[in-house]
Amino acid sequence: MKIAICGKGGSGKSTLTALLAREYARRNRPVLVVDTDESNLGLHRLLGTNAPPDLMDYFGGKKAMGAKIMAAMPDFASVNLIEEAWTLDGLPKDYVAEDHGVRLAAIGKIHDAGEGCACPMGILARQFLGSLRLGDDDVVIADTEAGIEHFGRGIDQEGDVILMVLDPSFESLRLAEKIAEMAGNIGVPLYYVLNKADTAMAARMREGIADPSRIICEIPQEPGILEAGLGGQALTDGHPAVKTLIEALDEHAE
Repeated sequence: MKIAICGKGGSGKSTLTALLAREYARRNRPVLVVDTDESNLGLHRLLGTNAPPDLMDYFGGKKAMGAKIMAAMPDFASVNLIEEAWTLDGLPKDYVAEDHGVRLAAIGKIHDAGEGCACPMGILARQFLGSLRLGDDDVVIADTEAGIEHFGRGIDQEGDVILMVLDPSFESLRLAEKIAEMAGNIGVPLYYVLNKADTAMAARMREGIADPSRIICEIPQEPGILEAGLGGQALTDGHPAVKTLIEALDEHAE
């Protein structure tokens, strides 16, 4: 299964990614987390790994990839950056970090001011996810950037399911409407995870969501999770709601 995690900035995408990955690993499922957010500098800490080198360097680096894309203009979407299929065990080991059964690959990061746009990373992210050939028990979790640009890049089309994380905010509720529309257009099932919400707040959020039947999980505000996130510590303890979420996702996969 390939799971795309999305939502507004600060909603808890990386937290959910880490909790899901750890729980799948505890169940002895092969897990690969793909960091497609060029601005996220802390996901590896939540997973307990080192920061892996940018995967784009394996394919020649941003400059070389950008040249291939420019040469294909105006049909830049047709450029082929990856010419082979990959399995989880066949990934280049120097570009994958691992801890407690969770593997992490990072498409690429913005390292310097003025280095240019992130278009090569977006194209590589989609093609990399599309190139993965998974076994029956394999799980790939793609942590996307905040907002909806990844939909424009076609990254979510490579998912079997999309999980949108909603925090208690007006912006999350409105973004949920747009993402529901976009997920419908590409034909990928979409579910909502309500995050950082107590019982009363979750009830109000349900009232503001056009299709509350999409809500698959609620994760209340947890001091332990907040503390780990603030300190850049690995989320090792798990959460009962995430166990329920995985069971629901397994039913979807069937």
